[in-house]
Amino acid sequence: MNETTPLPRHVPLVVATRGAAVESVHYGSIAVASATGSLVCSAGDVDFPVFTRSTLKPFQALPFVADGGPGRFGFSPEQIALMCASHSGEPRHVAAVADMLARVGCSERDLQCGSHAPLFYAASGIPVPPALPATPLHHNCSGKHAGFLAWCRLHDEPCETYLDADHPLQQAIRRALAGFLDCGENEFVAGTDGCGAPNYALPLARLAYAYARLAAPGEDAGPAADLGTLFNAMTAHPGMVSGERRGDLILMQGAPGDRVAKGGAEGVQALGIASRGIGIALKIADGAPRAVRVATYAVLEQLGLLPPDPRPLLQWRDAEIRNHAGVVTGRLMPVFRLG
Repeated sequence: MNETTPLPRHVPLVVATRGAAVESVHYGSIAVASATGSLVCSAGDVDFPVFTRSTLKPFQALPFVADGGPGRFGFSPEQIALMCASHSGEPRHVAAVADMLARVGCSERDLQCGSHAPLFYAASGIPVPPALPATPLHHNCSGKHAGFLAWCRLHDEPCETYLDADHPLQQAIRRALAGFLDCGENEFVAGTDGCGAPNYALPLARLAYAYARLAAPGEDAGPAADLGTLFNAMTAHPGMVSGERRGDLILMQGAPGDRVAKGGAEGVQALGIASRGIGIALKIADGAPRAVRVATYAVLEQLGLLPPDPRPLLQWRDAEIRNHAGVVTGRLMPVFRLG
C-alpha cells in the first residue's frame, strides 16, 4: 500500500465508552438493497470493495446445487445448509460432514481447509481441552470444502487441486457469481480466504443485493429454484449454519423461515429478509465482533425488523463492557442513522 491507494470512506458506527467518555470508535459501512438491485438506505461507503469472507459461502455452493449435486449424492437439507456454514464443530456437524465425504468417495484427508479447535468452545465460554484432537472435520469451513469435493466428483474433475484459482470448480463459482450479480468476472477483487479457498471483494451494496436475491430470488425458474434450495436449507436448519449461542443462529431463530443470516471474518455480516425483499450487508472496518453485533441490532431496530421476541438479541443492544471483576466499566453504543 502507498499514499495513492484508495481507502473506504467509512463512518463511525459504534462507540465504546468508559464511564461517560467515548474511549474507542468502530468505523464501518452498511448497505440495505432490494432484490431489484436498488439501494434502499445506507451509511458510509457502500461502493468500496469489501472482502465477502464467509458470507460468500451460499454462492460458492450455487454451482453444485444448480448441477443437481445434492440429489445425485443424496445430500439432506441439513447437509446443504452445511455447505453454506461456518459451523461450530459440534458432533452433529462433524458427523454430517463425514457422511457427505463418504457419499462422494472422499475422506477427511481430502479436505484442504486445515484444522482448528471447534468454535463450540468459544461460543459456550468453555476452555478448549488441552488434548483436543481437532481434525479438518472440525474446521468451520469443512462443510463448504466437502461441497467443493462433491462438485469435483460430480464432474470428474481432480480433487487434489480444488482450491486452485484456475480449477474448473473455482471457474464455475466465478461464472455463477458474475451471472448472479450481472457483472464481469474482471470486476472481482480476488484474495485467499482463511480456509485456503479463493474469496472475492465486492462493493457492500452488491453483497446486500446478493442476500436480497437469496431471500427473494424472483421468478426465473432455474436460478430462483437453486437460490430457494439454499435459502430453505439455511433457514430450516440454522443450527447447521452456525451453532449453539452463535449470532447467525440467534438471528435466524428470531424469525423462522423469513431471514437468512451469515457472518464472515473481519467484521462482515449479511442478512436477507424474505418478507421485505431486502438484503443487508455491513462491514466493521477494524473487524471487531463486538461492534458487528451492536451494529446489527441497531440496523434491525431502525428498519423495524426486530423479532417478535427480541430478548435473545437484547444483549447486543445493552452491550455492557465489564472488567475481570465483573464491574461494568462502559458500554457499546450505535451512533449511526441509516439514510
